[in-house]
Amino acid sequence: MKTVLKFSKGSRALYILAPLFKMLEAALELIVPLIVAELIDKGIIGGDRSSVTELCARLVIIAAAGLIFAVSAQYFAAKAAVTTVSKVKQSLFDKTQSLSFSQLDEIGGPTLITRLTADMDSVQNGINLTLRLLLRSPIVVIGACIMAYRVDGKSSLVFAVCVPLLCLAVFLIMFFSIPLYSKVRYRLDKLLVSVRESVTGARVIRAFNIENDIEDEFKDINRSLTSMQLFVGKISALMNPVTGVIVNIAIAALIYVGAIRVGSGYITAGAVVALYNYMSQILVELLKSANLIVTVSKAAASAGRIEEILKIEPEKEREIENPESDNYIEFRNVTFAYNEGSEPVLDNVSFTVNKGEKIGIIGSTGSGKTTLIGLLAGYYQPESGEIFIENKNVLSLGKEELSKLVSVAEQKPSLFSLSVKENLTIGLENVSDERIIDSLKCAEALDFVNEKEGGLNCVCEQGGRNFSGGQRQRLSIARALLRNPEILVLDDSFSALDYLTEASVRAEIKKKTNSALFIVSQRTGSILGCDKIIFLESGKAFVGTHSELLKSNESYRQIHLTQFEEEAG
Repeated sequence: MKTVLKFSKGSRALYILAPLFKMLEAALELIVPLIVAELIDKGIIGGDRSSVTELCARLVIIAAAGLIFAVSAQYFAAKAAVTTVSKVKQSLFDKTQSLSFSQLDEIGGPTLITRLTADMDSVQNGINLTLRLLLRSPIVVIGACIMAYRVDGKSSLVFAVCVPLLCLAVFLIMFFSIPLYSKVRYRLDKLLVSVRESVTGARVIRAFNIENDIEDEFKDINRSLTSMQLFVGKISALMNPVTGVIVNIAIAALIYVGAIRVGSGYITAGAVVALYNYMSQILVELLKSANLIVTVSKAAASAGRIEEILKIEPEKEREIENPESDNYIEFRNVTFAYNEGSEPVLDNVSFTVNKGEKIGIIGSTGSGKTTLIGLLAGYYQPESGEIFIENKNVLSLGKEELSKLVSVAEQKPSLFSLSVKENLTIGLENVSDERIIDSLKCAEALDFVNEKEGGLNCVCEQGGRNFSGGQRQRLSIARALLRNPEILVLDDSFSALDYLTEASVRAEIKKKTNSALFIVSQRTGSILGCDKIIFLESGKAFVGTHSELLKSNESYRQIHLTQFEEEAG
């Protein structure tokens, strides 16, 4: 929580004004029972009409002043909370941008989204409620006890017994219920996961006829959540009856003692009413304190999760041993693992690429194809070994320079909620429509874009869901081509295309660009015409032409033959 509160700098005045106005409001509330007591004694019992008018006017003035103080406190507290959390959000967002791909993979996208949304809301509510109640509730409770003592010392002994009992009851209930709320949230998370999987996997569920199994699983999770919620609810439900019993017994004792004191002439009837009001104020504030404890506990837990991300140090860049290479592109003894101490995805990989060469990359699922491309594009740093582009060590190239050299078309492209034109020209300036249309033609994407209402100005829905998988891949290829890069990477970008469309796109790309071309594919048919093929297996790289690999590598030969059975004979 300390890390989060550091962002309150610049808003310190708000952090002072909010509780200050709440304290003024609390002070006015403590005066009201005394005025009511005087109103009863002088105005009602004493029959003094002028006193009634004067005292009612005082109450109206106090009510108006209290309203102004309350609204001011709410405003300052809300502004302080929003201002602080907005700075935390910006800092957390900036932190995510500074993290390496390895760190982002380890943290996970859903976790970061939760930190930026639900956890931020929890912290904001915690700050807001704390500024309003942290000082107000103790002041009202302590002040009510002092004022009750001033009204009548002997009658206030009831407070000396009641208030500790109320505090004990409230905090015992909170002590047992707060940990249970955490368990409820954990089980709720499991329920949400089950719902999400059943919705996103609806077609698979129906295809395999496992609706009943999924329904039974959901019932079990839901039953577990319900039972826990009921258990917590029963404990929390004790709050009002337990405190109500204690207060009602205290009120009965207060009235009994008060009646005796009034009959003896020590205090007035108005004093008994004042004591009753102070008792009610104490009850209300203790219940508010219980709510504050729950909210602050949740906020503290959320702040802890936010701090975990903020405290992550950006990945340190390795020292550059060899700044240059004699080769246009070179992987020199490159080893990479996603987690420290885990099995390397790529182990001592070496190969060279000449300018303008076409390189095919193939291997089984999990062999490291996308990892190799990620290293080439500078997404990851090699654990050992070196990578060179245009004769320079990748580690010596800035992000901007590297992004101009290497352009990647992904297998699962990210399309933003922008127009097609804006999606294609992200990161570029002053791009003519002619260039955009030319890149769309090359990617065989112009026809379906023109069919959309608005054409280039058609807005992509979230994730590009108003386009098919193959259409999204072709838009990604067009976006990569538009940058006219030195190195063009197609990371399994034909996986959702039919053979005819794929062949047409590959032919157009070869006509339009002289870039060094990397084609990642699961199909040997997509890379047959490449100058070199890199076959990845068990972290090792085997480099050669198609015919060379057919002769020298049995695994590659088996993959090819299973796809071209007619060549088996």
